[in-house]
Amino acid sequence: MKTILSLFIAGCVFTSCIWGFKSSFAADKPNLLVFGKDSDSDSIPRNSRIFKRVLNSLIEELSNEGFDVYDETAITLENFKQGRNRRTDAELIDIVRSIQRPPIDVCIIFTIYVRKKKLSYTMKLNSRVEGRLLNVKTGQRLGNFEVESYQSKNVSLDCDRECLLESIGSQSKKLSQDLGDVLARKLTYIVDSGLESRGGNLPSAYTLIFNGFSGKETEQIEELFVSFSGYKSHRPISLSSRNAEYWYQTSSKSAQLNRSLWKMTRNLGIEMRLTFSGSEFRIQKINLRRNR
Repeated sequence: MKTILSLFIAGCVFTSCIWGFKSSFAADKPNLLVFGKDSDSDSIPRNSRIFKRVLNSLIEELSNEGFDVYDETAITLENFKQGRNRRTDAELIDIVRSIQRPPIDVCIIFTIYVRKKKLSYTMKLNSRVEGRLLNVKTGQRLGNFEVESYQSKNVSLDCDRECLLESIGSQSKKLSQDLGDVLARKLTYIVDSGLESRGGNLPSAYTLIFNGFSGKETEQIEELFVSFSGYKSHRPISLSSRNAEYWYQTSSKSAQLNRSLWKMTRNLGIEMRLTFSGSEFRIQKINLRRNR
C-alpha cells in the first residue's frame, strides 16, 4: 500500500509541474462582472445617464484587454429584481456569489462622485470615479484605484439639467476609461505575468468536506491533495474521527479539482459519492459490508 501511495504522489507532483509550466504561458482569463455601488447618497445613482456612460466605458476597457465581461441584467434577469438603486456592498456581493451560470470570478465595484462649485461668473465641475477588484470566491481584494479630474470643467451659470448631465457625463467617461485601463492592467498582472513561480494565477478557494472516512484515510487524503495541480494552501476547519473539513486554495478551476478528487479516491480504492455546489465539494464515503 505504501509503495502504491508513493507512486501516486510522485505522479501527482510530476503532473503539477507540467500544468504549472503550461499555465505560466496560457493562464485562464477570469469571468468578470462590473457593478456600480451607489449606496452613498452623495454618489451618482444607478439610474443616471452619467452612471451608464461610466459603466459602458469600464466594460469597454476591460473587454479590450481580452477579459470576458458579462452583462448584469442579462445574467440576473430571472432571479433578481431589476432597476434597484442605492445598492449596498452586501447586496452586490450576495448577488454575484449567487450567480452560477456563468460563474463569476472577479467583480469590479465602482462609485462616481461629482462636486459642483458655483461662483459669481461660472460653475466649476469636478468628478471622481473609484473602483476596486474583488475575488468573488475568496473575498480577497485584488486591487483598487481612483481617478479624479484635477482640472475643473467650467460651465455657464445658466447651464440647465441637460447641460449638466452632458458635461459631467463627458468628464466622468474620460475618467472611467483611465480607471478601466488601470484595473485591467492590475488584473492582467495577477493572471498572466509570471506569478506561477510564486504560487500561481488568480486563486480560488473551496471547502472540501470528507464524510465517513477513518483518521488514517483522512491522513492519506491530506497527503495527496497537497500535490494536486494548482495547489496553494489549505487549512483544517474541523476534524473528527469520521469527518474532516478543509479550506482549500488553488489556482485550478473547479472542473480540474473535481477530476483530481475522483482520481485520488479511485487510486486509494475507496467508493465514494462526490457532489459540488457553489464553492463546496462534499465527498461521502460509501462503506461496503465486510464478510466476517
